[in-house]
Amino acid sequence: QVQLVESGGGLVQAGGSLRLSCAASGLDFSRYAMAWFQQAPGKERKFVAAISWSGGSTGYASSVKGRFTISRDNAKNTVYLQMNTLKPEDTALYYCAADKTEGGNDWYGFELEYDYWGQGTRVTVSS
Repeated sequence: QVQLVESGGGLVQAGGSLRLSCAASGLDFSRYAMAWFQQAPGKERKFVAAISWSGGSTGYASSVKGRFTISRDNAKNTVYLQMNTLKPEDTALYYCAADKTEGGNDWYGFELEYDYWGQGTRVTVSS
C-alpha cells in the first residue's frame, strides 16, 4: 500500500520560511519523480515544483522560481520543499505526488501524470 505523508505546514508571516516534507512508503521511491502541487481556497490545484528520481533535474512554476527549492533524499524516501520569502498568495493546501518515470531526469508538471497523492499539508501566510 502506497502512502505519501506530508508534514511541515503551518502559519507563517509574509517573508518567512517553511520546509515541507513528504515521506513515501510502499513504492520504489528511487524510481519515482516527485512533485508538489498547491490548491488555494476556491481554486484548482496547480503545479509548484518537481524533481526527477535521480535528483538531477528539477522544475518550478514561475510564481515560485527563486523562492522555493525542491530536493529529495532517496535513502530516506523523502522529498522536501524549502519555501522562502513566503507571500500571502502562497497560502494553500500543499500536496506531494509520485510519478513512476523511465528516465532519471524526467519529470512532468501536470497532475494527471501522477500516480499517487498525499493528503496535503496546509500553509497559511499572513500579511
